[in-house]
Amino acid sequence: MNITPDNIIFWQSGFITINATIAYTWLVMAILVLGSWWVTRQLTSEPTISKWQNVLEIIVKTINDQIQDAADRDPAPFLPFIGTLFLFVALANILTLFPVYESPAGSLSTTIALSLCTFIAVPLFGIRDSGLIGYLKHYFEPSPWMFPFQVIGEISRIISLAVRLFGNVMSGSFLVAILLLILPIIFPAIMRLFGMLIGIIQAYVFAILSLVYIASAMQVKSEQED
Repeated sequence: MNITPDNIIFWQSGFITINATIAYTWLVMAILVLGSWWVTRQLTSEPTISKWQNVLEIIVKTINDQIQDAADRDPAPFLPFIGTLFLFVALANILTLFPVYESPAGSLSTTIALSLCTFIAVPLFGIRDSGLIGYLKHYFEPSPWMFPFQVIGEISRIISLAVRLFGNVMSGSFLVAILLLILPIIFPAIMRLFGMLIGIIQAYVFAILSLVYIASAMQVKSEQED
């Protein structure tokens, strides 16, 4: 019973190992890259557009609206990063409809990597908005003694992001594995569909929480101006 794709080994030679986490992560990235190229190769501003461009515009508008609602800011600066996070996690979980596929989000190494992206993005957005000195000041407010607690808070938020996504995706795989042992094939198939829906929700939660953390870092400038 493979609870995590880390345990599924496709190829190994010496210290080099290609497991399901690596293979399926690259598969998801390849689909996103090739899909983006396919959809955007014939973009047009004409009244009549292709169905794929229409789908793309719906996705972009939906993500923009969610960013606007959550951050109360112009969504343009956040769209590439937050949109990529959401699409990667969502597609990684949607593909679980295929029986031989395991979501790389069910690996703690993947969720930690995604959370580290957020961990790096938070200060980058904050510094771009408030400047280096202005951003660093908030670590020492309201007292310099708060600095270690502020740092611990930043790290704990990133850990919670990684563990939350990993736990929810892994629990879905664990439940399907149990049902495969005790119930007919129809029930695990239904649970895979249910797990996919949960995975999409987790993709949304992960992206929104990342956005909230970034927006809170950029709030430093507004507080200083007040």
